[in-house]
Amino acid sequence: MSKLHLVFGGRVRDPRGLDFADLSALDVVGFYPDEKSAEAAWRGAAQRTVDDAEMKYVVVHLHRLLEPEL
Repeated sequence: MSKLHLVFGGRVRDPRGLDFADLSALDVVGFYPDEKSAEAAWRGAAQRTVDDAEMKYVVVHLHRLLEPEL
């Protein structure tokens, strides 16, 4: 069974948080069937913006939202 993950990022108001400044400008990197491939995509996106402290990329475990009882 695949466990769906979403990788996205954007400019945040505070680098310590997840308050994205402009939701219409989010960079959706993609959807991935496992944590390993999602992490690789996240790492690549984060590395491209490493010099910009206001850019943040995250991995969302969509399978946990879709089936929280599992």
